[in-house]
Amino acid sequence: MTFRPSLALLVALTLAGSAAGVQAQQAPAAAPAADDAATGQPARKASVLPLQATSEEAEAAQLSARFLTRFHYDAQPLDDAMSARIYAKYLDQLDGEKVFFTQEDLAKFAPLKTKFDDAIWNKDLSGPFSIFNLYVKRASERMHYALGLLDKGFDFSKDESYVLDREKADWPKDQAELDNLWRQRTKNDWLRLKLAGKDDAEIRKTLTKRYSTLLDRIKQLDGEDAFQSFMTAYAETTDPHTDYLGPRLAQNFDISMKLSLEGIGAVLQARDEYTQIREIVPGGPAAKSGKLEVGDRIVAIGQDNGPMVDVIGWRLDDVVNKIRGKKDTTVRIEVLPADAGPDGKHELVTLVRKKVVVEEQAAKSKVIDIKDGGVTRKIGVIDLPTFYADFAARAKGDPNYKSATRDVAKLLTGLKAQGVEGVVMDLRNNGGGSLDEANELTGLFIDTGPVVQVRKANGEVEVQGDDDPGLAWSGPMAVLVNRGSASASEIFAAAIQDHGRGLIIGEPTFGKGTVQNLVDLDRFAQSDSEKPQMGELKMTIAEFFRINGGSTQLKGVTPDIQFPKNGDEKDFGESTYDNALPWTQIAPAQYKPVADLKAYLPQLEKLHEERVATSPAWKLMLDQLAQYKKMRDKTTISLNLAQRQAERKQLDKIQADFLARRKAIDGDAVPADADSSLDDGLNANERSLKSELKAEKDAKKAKDVELDETAHILFDAVGLIKADPKLAAEVLPYGGKFSSAAAVAQVPAPTAAKPTPTQP
Repeated sequence: MTFRPSLALLVALTLAGSAAGVQAQQAPAAAPAADDAATGQPARKASVLPLQATSEEAEAAQLSARFLTRFHYDAQPLDDAMSARIYAKYLDQLDGEKVFFTQEDLAKFAPLKTKFDDAIWNKDLSGPFSIFNLYVKRASERMHYALGLLDKGFDFSKDESYVLDREKADWPKDQAELDNLWRQRTKNDWLRLKLAGKDDAEIRKTLTKRYSTLLDRIKQLDGEDAFQSFMTAYAETTDPHTDYLGPRLAQNFDISMKLSLEGIGAVLQARDEYTQIREIVPGGPAAKSGKLEVGDRIVAIGQDNGPMVDVIGWRLDDVVNKIRGKKDTTVRIEVLPADAGPDGKHELVTLVRKKVVVEEQAAKSKVIDIKDGGVTRKIGVIDLPTFYADFAARAKGDPNYKSATRDVAKLLTGLKAQGVEGVVMDLRNNGGGSLDEANELTGLFIDTGPVVQVRKANGEVEVQGDDDPGLAWSGPMAVLVNRGSASASEIFAAAIQDHGRGLIIGEPTFGKGTVQNLVDLDRFAQSDSEKPQMGELKMTIAEFFRINGGSTQLKGVTPDIQFPKNGDEKDFGESTYDNALPWTQIAPAQYKPVADLKAYLPQLEKLHEERVATSPAWKLMLDQLAQYKKMRDKTTISLNLAQRQAERKQLDKIQADFLARRKAIDGDAVPADADSSLDDGLNANERSLKSELKAEKDAKKAKDVELDETAHILFDAVGLIKADPKLAAEVLPYGGKFSSAAAVAQVPAPTAAKPTPTQP
C-alpha cells in the first residue's frame, strides 16, 4: 500500500523543526526513559497499552475549553452538539482513509459520541483515550496482516481494482471486509515494485522492512500522541485554524516564527533505525567543527561529561531534544560515518551549542536578466517563505532582532544597488506568519496609509496601517501568489492591490481571513512546576478585512493577471473546510489608491497572452498540469499486471516526451542523467539519502516558468512606463514623485512588547 499514516501517527512520526527547524520523518524503536538534561523536557517513555491521560493533560483540556468557549472569535458552547462534531473530527484524524476501524468498532464507540464535552469538563479523558488505544491495536494488527500476506504472493492475472481515495468511502463492515481491503493495498504495493523492475525476493524484502518499520513506529505511539490528536480534533472543530500545540509542538512553532534556535545547526531525519544528518547549517557549530558530514548516523548522545546514551531506534523528536539545549552548553555526539558500514568505526564529536539561524526560511533575493527585442532589463526577485519575527528579541530592544520586513528592506537596498528596474515579491506557498510583519512589509512599498482592518469578536474594527513616511522601493512591482499563499500573504497582496501599488500575478490565493493568537496555558495552570507541561492554544480571535471592505475569507485574492490553476483548489484551501467562517464585508477604510494600474493592465495582459502562446516552456507547463490533473482525478487503480503494464508504458512515453522537451528548453540546466521514469515503488525514506538530495538539487535547477513570466510582465511594464511619461504618472506610486534613488529603506526600530497575532 502507499501507506499514508493518520494525523495521530504523523504527530509521532514527524517533527516540525528538527535540529535546524525543518520537518523530518521519525525513526522507529524504543524511546528514552529519563528526562532530557539538555532541554529540561521529559523524554518519552516506551508506550504501554492502555495509554492514559496525565492530570496535566486533563487540566490543559479543561483550560483550553474555557478559552475556546469564552474568547474565541466565534465562541461555541462545549455541549453534546459540539461533542458529536469533535467525535467525527477525531475519527477522521485517526482513520480518515477508513482502513483501520470497522463498523463493528464504531458501534462500540457510539455511546461516546455525546460524552466528549463531559470528558473535558470533568477532566476524565478515558473515553477519547480508549478510542486511541483501539486505534493503536488495530493499526498494529493491520501491519501484522500485511506482513503475513508477503509469503503467499499475489495473483496479478485477476481483473480487480483498488480504490485509491477512500475519504468518502464507508468503514469496512467487518473483519473480512477489512482483510480484503488490506489484501488489495498490499497487492498494490507489491505491483508498484514489480512494475519498477524488482524481482519477487527483492520486493518481499522491501515490503517486509517497510511494514516492520511501520509496526515499530505504531508501537511508539504514546499518551502524548493520543492527547495531541484529541485536542487537535477539538480545536479544529471550532474553526480550521484554531489548534492545540503540546509543549514540543509549541517549541517548534516558536522556532518557525523567530527562525532561530539553540543547538548544533544540523537538519536531521530518520532513516531505518538511525537518525541521520541530512544537512549542515552554514555558520552553525556543526559546520564550524568540520567533523560532521551529511549522511552521518547518530548512534549515541551525551550531555557535558555525563554518560553516553544509545539512541539507535529512538523517535526523532527525542533525538532532537537531546541535541538541542541552552547556548554555550556542551553536547557529545557519537556517529557512524556516512561512508562506513554497519560495523564501521564510530567517531565522537564534541560541540558547544550556539544560537543557530534557520536561513532556509529567511527572505532571499536574486536578479533575473530579461532579454527581449534587443533590450535587457534587470528584474529583482525576493523570495519570502513566511512572515517571521523574533517577538522576544524585539521586545527586549535587540537592534538585530530577526524580522521579515527588516530583511526585505535590506534586500531591496541591495537590489537597487544592482540596478534592477522592477521587483517581484514571490509569496508562492507562503502560508503566513505575523500580522504585524504583513503590515510593516506593506509599508516598504507605500508612503503612508491603511493596510488591513481587523474586526474583533465584539464587532469593534481597528484599522492598521503604515505611519512611517518613505518607500523602500518606488518602482514597478509584482506580487506572485498561488493557492498556497495564505493569511499574512493575502493581507499584503490585498493591500498592494487595493492601493494600486503593484500587480498581483498567479493563482487565486488560499482564502484564510482570520487572525490567531497564542495562549500559553502554563500561565493559567494550577501546577507549580517550572517545566512546560500544558502547551499552547493557537486560537482565532479576530477576522481581517481588506481596506476596500471586502474579505479574503473563502475567496482569497484574485490576481490581476491569472496563471493556470493546478487543480488543488478542490481539496486545498479555505473553501474545502466544512466549518470555515462565511465570506462577509464591512465598510471600507479611508484611503486613496497611490496609482491606477488599470491604465496599462490591458496592454500587459495582451503582451502576456501573445508571449505564452508561442512559449515552449509555457506549453510544457500546461501539458504537465493537464497530465497531473488527469492522474489526480483517478479514484481507482487496476491490480491486473497486464493492464498496469500497458498503462505504465503509455505514461513512460508521456514522461519521456516531457523530459525531451525540457532538455530542449533548459539545455545544460537539465542533468545529463535526468530520468523520465515513473514510480519506483518506494516510499520517500526508502530511497538513499544521496539520490534524494540529488533529486532536490536537480529540481532547483529546473526553469521556473511562472517566475520567469512574471519577470517578463514587469519587463513589459517598465518598457511601457519609459515610453509614455503620461502613463508613468498614472501607474507609478504618487505620480512618480518618489524616485528609486531617493527611496527610503524602512527598518522598524525595536518597540515595547505587545501581544502579536499570527497568521500561520
